[in-house]
Amino acid sequence: MKKILFMLSSMNIGGVEKSLLSLLSNMDKEKYDITLLLLEKKGGFLPFVPDWVKVKEASWFTKVKPVILHSPHKTVREYIVRGSFQRIPGFVTIYFISKKFDDRYLYYKYVMKNIPPESTKYDLAIAYQGPTDLIDFYISKKVQAEKKISWIHFDVSKHEINKKLYEKLYSKFHELVVISDEAKKQLVHQIPSTQGKTRIVPNIINAELIEEMSKETITFDDKYNGLKIITVGRLSEEKGQDLAVRVLSKLRENGFNVRWYCIGEGRYRGKLEALIKEFGLEEDFILLGSKTNPYPYMAQADIYVQTSRHEGFCLTLAEAKCLAKPIITTNFIGAYEQIVDGENGYIVNLNEEEIYLRIKFLIEHDGKRVSLIKTLSKNRKKKEQPQFSFF
Repeated sequence: MKKILFMLSSMNIGGVEKSLLSLLSNMDKEKYDITLLLLEKKGGFLPFVPDWVKVKEASWFTKVKPVILHSPHKTVREYIVRGSFQRIPGFVTIYFISKKFDDRYLYYKYVMKNIPPESTKYDLAIAYQGPTDLIDFYISKKVQAEKKISWIHFDVSKHEINKKLYEKLYSKFHELVVISDEAKKQLVHQIPSTQGKTRIVPNIINAELIEEMSKETITFDDKYNGLKIITVGRLSEEKGQDLAVRVLSKLRENGFNVRWYCIGEGRYRGKLEALIKEFGLEEDFILLGSKTNPYPYMAQADIYVQTSRHEGFCLTLAEAKCLAKPIITTNFIGAYEQIVDGENGYIVNLNEEEIYLRIKFLIEHDGKRVSLIKTLSKNRKKKEQPQFSFF
């Protein structure tokens, strides 16, 4: 039996975590002994981890979390408060050296120097939330494994990374997995040394399970008789929900009877609530919060809109396709590998006017919405699972 380690920050409700659950559901528990190592053992998806998977928490994370997440000034103040004066000179020195040479590898090497290595030796260790500095560093330097993979879920041209850090980290991995062809191109462009060790594995989609889960009975604004637009994703600037608020304002101003619903949670909620109030859309732009099962809401919506500023693959777009929803998406790199513009959805540039005009078009043309639904229903596959061999 092969020993495999997956590492993530937590099992919060999100696309990366959901893709891991889909991957685990397709793995043979008779062939693999799997450990899931989390920086923090928490998250809405934690109960859905298969019971045969061992879940561990990185006990050392509490020691380095403040240093990684806080500003250097705050870290120094905390050292002073705790009386750890001897740690200040070394920390300040390495911080400024790594800053001067733009080399975060030196910084992480210092921060992690007293963290013990993983005691178990694995056949395969996977940094599944790539690129995430701390996770990639830990797998590359602190884990013994015959093979190491960094699984990259994000567009590195949009996701700010320290190139010197990742040139060194990726040299320690045997393979890099990316989730789309365009994401691979961007990775190789940013870090040319990754050429030749990068493989494309699209996110696993369990279409049958999504369709089954979409049948759950829910109450979803049943008294509202207008059109329902829905967007699913973490509340963040990169997901572009602020654009959605502005587009809805224009739709309402022009007399369209629509409401927009967002499933997801995040630190951006406060800013979105302020924006919703600014445009007077409290009754029409609804933040539904996180849902472990968003599919009944997606199934009951009339149009699915993805407003992301950037994505790697975009799992929620694939899920909307499984549910045969008329789709409008912004032009992030993963969109072109899922949507053929005008055939099974629409791809628009990242601006309010284009999003508005395309939604307006679908509202005014019922026949086109029906046509998109028929195309998606005809083309969707019961099993959209890429073949992937670990060894």
